[in-house]
Amino acid sequence: MRTFNSGKITFEYPDSWEVEKADILSNPDCIATLSKGEENLINAVMFPTATNLDDYKIFMEDAISDDGGVIISSDFTMIAGKDAIKLHANMDTPEINFDIHTYVFIEYGTIYIFEMRTLDVSGESEREFKNMIDSFKITG
Repeated sequence: MRTFNSGKITFEYPDSWEVEKADILSNPDCIATLSKGEENLINAVMFPTATNLDDYKIFMEDAISDDGGVIISSDFTMIAGKDAIKLHANMDTPEINFDIHTYVFIEYGTIYIFEMRTLDVSGESEREFKNMIDSFKITG
């Protein structure tokens, strides 16, 4: 296991995942991008917000549905000792069909969104992602 530390957040991740250069030009809120092969990509973003988990859950579900996604599950959960939203959806585009797994935290006026896009149907990447989120800590 390795530790990702942005100075604002930390989390553990398996050696099979690689930290990519965060694309802060097209997404200035990006704090981490990790990949595992060609089939798995995790993006983490954070930015100030005045919203709460209840309202953001509705917004997120509507955004995915508006993009043609099918929501498989969307629940409030407790992970890493924090209240969070856990969402699983499927996106079927002309180019690719993939699953999205998302965890959302709102702490002290800041929203933290971790999203994994995956083609892995074995569940291994999803388990690894959950373990990463379970180790999430706000440090700064």
